[in-house]
Amino acid sequence: MHPTFPAGWTYQFALRSPPTGAITFKNGRIISTKRPPLHILFISHLLTPRQFVTCFQEPREGNKAGRNPNRSEMICRSLLLLRSNAASKASNIVKHVAATGCLPEYSSEAPARYFSSEPSLQVDSTEENGFKGHGMLAPFTAGWQSTDLHPLGSYVYDINGKKYIDALAGLWSTALGGNEPRLIKAATDQLNKLPFYHSFWNRTTKPSLDLANGILSMFTAREMGKIFFTNSGSEANDSQVKLVWYYNNALGRPNKKKFIARSKSYHGSTLVSASLSGLPALHQKFDLPAPFVLHTDCPHYWRFHLPDETEEEFATRLATNLENLILKEGPETIAAFIAEPVMGAGGVIPPPKTYFEKIQAVLKKYDILLIADEVITAFGRLGTMFGCDMYDIKPDLVSIAKALSSAYMPIGAILVSPEITDVIYSQSNKLGSFAHGFTYSGHPVSCAVAIEALKIYKERNIIEHVQKIAPRFQEGIKAFSGSPIVGEIRGLGLILGTEFVDNKSPNDPFPAEWGVGSLFGAECEKRGMLIRVAGDNIMLSPPLIMTPDEVEEIISKYGDALKATEERIAELKAKRESVAVVVVVVVVVAAAGGLAGAGAGGVLLLRAVLGRVAGRRRRHVGRVRLLLLACLRREEEEPGSS
Repeated sequence: MHPTFPAGWTYQFALRSPPTGAITFKNGRIISTKRPPLHILFISHLLTPRQFVTCFQEPREGNKAGRNPNRSEMICRSLLLLRSNAASKASNIVKHVAATGCLPEYSSEAPARYFSSEPSLQVDSTEENGFKGHGMLAPFTAGWQSTDLHPLGSYVYDINGKKYIDALAGLWSTALGGNEPRLIKAATDQLNKLPFYHSFWNRTTKPSLDLANGILSMFTAREMGKIFFTNSGSEANDSQVKLVWYYNNALGRPNKKKFIARSKSYHGSTLVSASLSGLPALHQKFDLPAPFVLHTDCPHYWRFHLPDETEEEFATRLATNLENLILKEGPETIAAFIAEPVMGAGGVIPPPKTYFEKIQAVLKKYDILLIADEVITAFGRLGTMFGCDMYDIKPDLVSIAKALSSAYMPIGAILVSPEITDVIYSQSNKLGSFAHGFTYSGHPVSCAVAIEALKIYKERNIIEHVQKIAPRFQEGIKAFSGSPIVGEIRGLGLILGTEFVDNKSPNDPFPAEWGVGSLFGAECEKRGMLIRVAGDNIMLSPPLIMTPDEVEEIISKYGDALKATEERIAELKAKRESVAVVVVVVVVVAAAGGLAGAGAGGVLLLRAVLGRVAGRRRRHVGRVRLLLLACLRREEEEPGSS
């Protein structure tokens, strides 16, 4: 039975000594906690009234009920309620153990800084560069904003003059480095000629026409008919949806409107492109994805293959699953399938062998368009001009951006097949004009810079250069695959991802609050290297102009950062084992006291917890027994508080 509290009163109980924290009760119920709540809850059987500070809040006059609280009495009641909650937690654990034979994995509610002393995980500044110190609502950011001032080739210097090798090329984008003079001159020259004119109503500019022809001539995976310009990859993928819907309406297929994308994919952050993306962070709190978007399997062989399943068999299973999804929804409702040749922001995931061959066969069977999202992979990233060349992809539509201008000016584009453009033109009298575009579509300055970038790719043989340095980049980083905290290192060309896991298993992640990926990223930054961190995945995508010496620098700094991260993880594991002892004691006390009636379940729980601790460090078993005896002895001495 829960202890009772005088109605209408609010009580806050704060601990005088570690573990610091507070719990607020109202009308006998826990209504809020201050970190770390689970820690307080689990050790409630070890607390004494002397460890508490109490704060009472009197109800409003006229709403007052009961008598004035007695401090000692209320602290004792709060402890009873805490212990009741702990017993309830332990009861759930007993049930889990009885059903599975093992303890459940716990996830703490405490923030990363509670477990880690890593400064980079604790920055919360209100100074000039802090969140409260400037007027910018920065994308994908909470809190601190650093300022990078000066790029130089593959490097960037921050506001303090510290030099970093940019192992992510900005955001997978500055393929030609940070200060290519030809691109700067192209922008300056065009600004002096024609800084802006739109492309609406049968008007356009020469740079946009020249760039469209240049892109069409470079794309050789199949013939493409037209180019539509956007300002980014997100806009390109967003526009793909409208274009495909327009196309199907022109064909008299108004029900063919659904899109299929893949889990862990990234296609942008507008409403539509974020819906296409398969990353939960882009959906949570945004009421996404949109209802016309479906998601199928992520083609990550290491993480999702079945025992003894080959890559080819895995690809067959995924193609079968795609076909089953199409049949379930109705082929007449599925408009298009969108895919990155190599998944980027989802963790750098190359497809398994035969994957695109089998996927394309399914799409062709049901007359479903294929959209290749080449925003990251186009213009040499994989060692081919386009990712479609690497995997023999024959798309109906292609999205490009990023390296199109080496990120010197915002620009993206859609490549449209002749089959689609022919339908649009032939039906234009029925549907009216293709009423879609942006003020800056085909911006003359952006197009001029992109034209110059394409010239540089050809003149400097960037593709051959990538093919020359990529093997050392890949083998140098993959040599660290044996690290105890690394699950997989994957990639090709000049793109690479590392996934951190415990015990080398995709099914054994590190506790999220440890922030292993962030720890590694912070260690890289200390050593003067910038990378991409996404949870416990980190990604490298350096400029395509990297020299052999710069490749060696990345490998060296990666190795040093990895060693430091390994040491930090060892410390965190040691802390976890120490905390686990306390949790074990509390669970055992709760099981021995409030759950004495659990019988065989309680015995099974005791065996499980002792077995888990013994499996980590045997000396903890003796410590558990001593603490358990001490707690039981104190319970006998203070029977009124149990």
